[in-house]
Amino acid sequence: MDDSRIGFVGGGNMARALLGGLTASGVGPDRLWVSDPDEVARAQLARDLGVHATADNQAVVEACDVVVLAVKPQVLGEVARGLDLSSRPQVLVISIAAGVRTEPLSRWLGGHERLVRAMPNTPALVGSGVAGLYARPGVDEAGRETAERILRAVGTAVWVESEDLLDAVTAVSGSGPAYFFLVMEAMEAAAGELGLDAATARLLTVETAFGAAKLALEAHEPAAVLRQRVTSPGGTTAAALAVLEAGDLRGLFTRALAAARDRARELAAELEG
Repeated sequence: MDDSRIGFVGGGNMARALLGGLTASGVGPDRLWVSDPDEVARAQLARDLGVHATADNQAVVEACDVVVLAVKPQVLGEVARGLDLSSRPQVLVISIAAGVRTEPLSRWLGGHERLVRAMPNTPALVGSGVAGLYARPGVDEAGRETAERILRAVGTAVWVESEDLLDAVTAVSGSGPAYFFLVMEAMEAAAGELGLDAATARLLTVETAFGAAKLALEAHEPAAVLRQRVTSPGGTTAAALAVLEAGDLRGLFTRALAAARDRARELAAELEG
C-alpha cells in the first residue's frame, strides 16, 4: 500500500473489517480516519484500532486521499449530498453501499468522477471476503490499484468492466453466503434425521464445507472435475447426487441467482428514485 490517507464515512461492521484488515496489512493507523455519528462506536474504533475518529464527515474528506462511503444505502444520498468535494477533485471515492449506482452517486457528490463502486460480502468480516469492483471512466490505473488493495485487505477482489455486471456479482457472491448457509442448515437437519446429534451434525457439515471450499480454491480443475473425482459409479455419492439432480438443483440455482440479480436492479431503481 502507498502512503495514501484512507478515510471511512460510516464506522459499521464492514468499515471496521476493512480498517482492521488495512492495519493488519501494514497501513499505519495514523493514516486511517473514520467518521460516525455514534460516540460509542467512534470511541471503540479509536481504542481498538488507533485510528482517527470523528463525527464530522467533511473532516474525513479534507484529511484523506481516499474516502470509502460505508453507510447504509438508504442514507447514502443524504450523506453524499452533505459532502463538499469541490476543492478535492483528486480524492478517490469508493462506495460499498449495496445497490446504489455510480451515476446518481456522482450527481449527489456534485459531479465527482473519481468513483469506484464495490460489492463486498460478509465473509470479509473474517478476512475471507470477495468483492466485485467497477470504476468510472474518471478513475486512472493508479486509482484502480488503490481501490483493489483496500478491498484485498479482507479477501479477494475482481473487476467488472460494466456496472450492470455488479448485479450479477451481487447475486453470486453478495448474496451467496446465504445460499451456502441454507445448504449447511439443510444438511445439519438431514444428519439429525439420520440419527446424529446436533453438535456432531454441525461439526461434520461445517468442516466438510470448509474442506470442499479449500480444495476447490487450491485446485486447478473446475468444480465439475472435483465432483467427479469423489463420485464412484454406483456408490453412495452417486446415489445422493442422483436425488439432487432429479430435484433440478441446477435449475433452482439458475432461477435463484436470476431472481437475486433482478431484485438488485429493482432496489437500485428504488434508491435512485
